[in-house]
Amino acid sequence: MRVKQLWDKVREKRTLHRLGIVASVLVVFGAGVLVGDGRLRITPRNDFSDQTGLPRTLDYASVNQIYNALRQNYDGKLTQSQILDGLKHGLAQAANDPYTEYFTASEAKAFNGELEGISLTGIGAQLDQDTAGNVVVMSPLNGSPAAAAGLLAKDVIVSINGQSTAGMSINDAVDKIRGPKGSKVTLQVLRGGSQQLNFTITRDIITVPTATSKILAGNIGYLQISQFSSDTFDLVKQAVTSFQQAGVKKVVLDLRDNPGGEVDSAQAISSLWLPKGSTVEQEKRGNEVVASYAATGTDPLQGMPTVVLVNAGSASAAEITALALHDNHAATIMGEKSYGKGVVQQVIPFSDGSELKVTIAKWYSPNGTNINHKGITPDQTVALSDADAKAGNDTQLQAAEAYLQSK
Repeated sequence: MRVKQLWDKVREKRTLHRLGIVASVLVVFGAGVLVGDGRLRITPRNDFSDQTGLPRTLDYASVNQIYNALRQNYDGKLTQSQILDGLKHGLAQAANDPYTEYFTASEAKAFNGELEGISLTGIGAQLDQDTAGNVVVMSPLNGSPAAAAGLLAKDVIVSINGQSTAGMSINDAVDKIRGPKGSKVTLQVLRGGSQQLNFTITRDIITVPTATSKILAGNIGYLQISQFSSDTFDLVKQAVTSFQQAGVKKVVLDLRDNPGGEVDSAQAISSLWLPKGSTVEQEKRGNEVVASYAATGTDPLQGMPTVVLVNAGSASAAEITALALHDNHAATIMGEKSYGKGVVQQVIPFSDGSELKVTIAKWYSPNGTNINHKGITPDQTVALSDADAKAGNDTQLQAAEAYLQSK
């Protein structure tokens, strides 16, 4: 059985959890789970010791009792596949871990498709589930209907088209937000713990380039990465070439609202700044280091003053990249506290096309920091108000430019 490793945000395809949703579901809303989870690693890892203390086999007698009671008494139609899928979903949910989940074959296809950067129809937001079980926006994608409507990272979705999300799974929330292009969905959200807002969003086809660039005043190179996918490194290399041709000497790396994706991509991009052998991140189970990832040595930006912009929508592989550069003294982090996704998932495929995504470890920055549920606190905190964002007044980018111009 081939085993893929995901690192929350996902080493997806010795490389990509995926546009950041892995248990976080990218609601290209219309599509299902997007990426977000960390990292998918191509190298199989099935040699871990059992830390659960569970017996090798289960006694299913009590399960069969419930099955027979349901079979004999339920007033409705059920199929055997529904029952089995329910059992499998339940086993994964028993871990009480928002990043451990079972995908049926159709759910796995949607999940993997999103990791590949396929265009999807929806609102363009990634969903997660907090420790209280609330459905939360991890990040709206740049240029998406969700972003245009004003949806923000950390918004708690209270209801979808009038239906409460209390007790609702991420997959169910995504299903309810899905719909054809041009149709509308109404979301009620709770912002900041007290502000209740309503958004009616028109679904659309979501196609967002994973990396864009331009040259700012003062010959500062600006590189924005919206997610880490299989094509991102090539796009970034093209941007770096254009920077070199223009004589750029300073760079802004914008990772705001980047939910993560393929960690191989994050590792390769970090290597543009870092000398070969520099630590990018480590994975640990308990106190044991089970994997370590280093820069590959393609470092045309080494020594170039750099600011990394992050916010509450920066997660997983985006956080890995930000800390890899920061801890190796290659960049200053500015903006607002990041999302805080510091766990590693492994995706295990089965012969029927279904998959289990399971948390197997935590990842740590080069300085040994794990940011799970904490996020990255920037070196310089710069707020971006709703009013400034709507007016196109990017106070965070302005602060980054001012900082670099002083260097």
